[in-house]
Amino acid sequence: MSAAWQRSLSLHRLPHLLMDRFDRIFQLNNILQNSRRPVSHKRLEEQLECSRATVTRTIEDLRDRLNAPLEYDRKANGYFYNQQIDQMFELPGLWFNASEISALLGVQQLLANLQPGLLDHYLDPLRQRIDTILQHEHASSDNIINRIRILRMAARPAGEYFQIVTHALAQRKQLSIEYYGRADNTITQRKISPQRLINYRDNWYLDAWCHLRGALRSFALDAIQSAQIAAANAKEVSDEQLDEYYTSAYGIFSGKADKQAVLRFVPECARWVSNEQWHPDQQGCHLEDGSYELRIPYCNASELIMDILKYGADVEVMAPNELRQQVIDRLQTASALY
Repeated sequence: MSAAWQRSLSLHRLPHLLMDRFDRIFQLNNILQNSRRPVSHKRLEEQLECSRATVTRTIEDLRDRLNAPLEYDRKANGYFYNQQIDQMFELPGLWFNASEISALLGVQQLLANLQPGLLDHYLDPLRQRIDTILQHEHASSDNIINRIRILRMAARPAGEYFQIVTHALAQRKQLSIEYYGRADNTITQRKISPQRLINYRDNWYLDAWCHLRGALRSFALDAIQSAQIAAANAKEVSDEQLDEYYTSAYGIFSGKADKQAVLRFVPECARWVSNEQWHPDQQGCHLEDGSYELRIPYCNASELIMDILKYGADVEVMAPNELRQQVIDRLQTASALY
């Protein structure tokens, strides 16, 4: 393969090449692990459904690049693993099969865009493994990563207490925090039991049981002013309770859904909105005039209103009346500024 051809290789085609090659290595490893006798080259060609040259390259990849104990038995005219039962060869810790390899380049870009220094100690081995896989395909990860862009909007730094929060979460310990509430411009002392760490719209949040409020709450990590791991064990909240509270309604600060918004988008906008997922339990349908009706469960309307407003005259709130009036009030207040 010429250098010029490599440079012109499209990003669309590259994942397919990666999938084919790593899939064959994965399959060859399984064949050898499950065979009691040496496997002939001809049989490998049949099982891998590829040419003799391709089988030879796959054998070289597995033996020379991944250090598999793969040997050739001249007498039996076949390949086998020379390994002890207590030292069975395994593919490297981070391994991608066909269903995963297509996400490889996206993962690489996500890691590169993560807040610098935040998780370097933990992520460096992962980055190195991805680089190794890409280099095995004769691809420059530096060049490829520059051709993928994941743009972040209005992202805030996670703050200096990210690792303390994750340690408390993993150790199932309570946290003592000082928390800045932007809505009322106050700082409160809290004891919380961390439940889940969430990255939502490029910002970090902690779902936790707040012992001050006696209820589940979401805390923006960048608003935590101080944090210490407490001796007390965290209060455990079941996954079912967490899902009911945090995912039944629209938005990050949702609460349990108790209302349903009915939004109607004009036909031109419907072409986009009909393919969007605003909420896992949304319901949508096309109307006879070409418009699109979207029904969304919600509790706290704040975030939903912001998302409605960005569509301007392309959307109308049909129900409930309370939400419709809130949107009208915001539009009138905005109009008064101009």
